[in-house]
Amino acid sequence: MTTYWRNIPWSTLLLYGASLGLLMAALQYSRFRLWMNAEAREWYIGLIALVFAAAGIWLGRSSRQQSEDEIFTPVAPNKTPDELMEQYGITPREMEVLALMAAGLSNQEIAERLFVSINTVKTHSSNVFSKLGVQRRTQAIQKARQTGLIP
Repeated sequence: MTTYWRNIPWSTLLLYGASLGLLMAALQYSRFRLWMNAEAREWYIGLIALVFAAAGIWLGRSSRQQSEDEIFTPVAPNKTPDELMEQYGITPREMEVLALMAAGLSNQEIAERLFVSINTVKTHSSNVFSKLGVQRRTQAIQKARQTGLIP
């Protein structure tokens, strides 16, 4: 949780806080104008919900783009797959599992093709994820393709 906030620049946080302060000042200023209206509370709630939704979408997109850039930057495009396997510490069997994942096979299909149990495939997959520094299959496949581990 703390690493998420570390990736956001201070200027963005200050801009976000200043915009919320201006929103509150505008709401206080318009409070007396809407006070006579019987539906003033609904207007306030709707306006606050709209502003926070827009700010959340903007903040989510900016932090998502930043984290994707950190995860999927090519590390060594000029190295051979064998050198990359050695660099990441991926074993030949884990490489086979990664290649079959990239081919779109499920854990069950990979297990049948390699003549191992599903638990063994899950263990190899978990090892590949940790060695590549990713959390999901799609991220592992994308990173492996960008770095040159798999074509």
